Amino acid sequence: MTGKVINLDLCYLYPKLLNIYGDRGNVLTLSYRCSQRNIGLNITTIGIGESVDYEKFDLYFIGGGQDEQQLLVANDLQEKKETLIKAIEKNAIFLAICGGYQLLGKYYKTPDGSELKGIDALDLYTVAGNKRMIGNVLCREIESEETLVGFENHSGKTFLGKSLKPLAKVIRGGGNNGEDGFEGVRYKNVFGTYLHGSLLPKNPFLTDKLIKLALERKGISAPFINIDSSIEDIAHKKAVNLSY
Repeated sequence: MTGKVINLDLCYLYPKLLNIYGDRGNVLTLSYRCSQRNIGLNITTIGIGESVDYEKFDLYFIGGGQDEQQLLVANDLQEKKETLIKAIEKNAIFLAICGGYQLLGKYYKTPDGSELKGIDALDLYTVAGNKRMIGNVLCREIESEETLVGFENHSGKTFLGKSLKPLAKVIRGGGNNGEDGFEGVRYKNVFGTYLHGSLLPKNPFLTDKLIKLALERKGISAPFINIDSSIEDIAHKKAVNLSY
């Protein structure tokens, strides 16, 4: 983009609690690729006990964490539930990784049978599995047919309701549950996934998709400038090779 600076606002949920496997890198990547197009990305961090103004933010990011941190976040999310659901239904852009992805659904059933409540924004649920899905993942985004790469480490098995579509088709790896061959979820402008590593630095097309969607939602139709992605492409290719 050229000329006048365009500003987008990003809500970064629980950065101190949900930042496993470098998930913060996703926010840094969004900021970098925005700046290369003269787009200002204003980042607001939101933690436990802090409220969210759903009318303010164009994008939301929530990462993954350990069980203890996820429990703290799950309890706090119940206080933010209505606000976040309004944002989702108004087509705000969400990127949710692993535990953050699970908590957008109905619940996570632990090995002892207890349930960790999600915010029920998406028709999905997660149950603890007997086998841990860990390693590099190779999949293909269903909408664009672009290759997605990342790293998964989860024993939770996520199942989507009939109203939802998966984000990608698994080529290598476990994905949502290790059974149906799909990875992640796409609902409106919500992108949920198990891919850490972090995801966006190795998948520049997805970063740009999120930015484009945010601009479109804001009613901005200025030309979208292509930027140099040679370093990101190298990282992507190496990740593809690691998945075999």
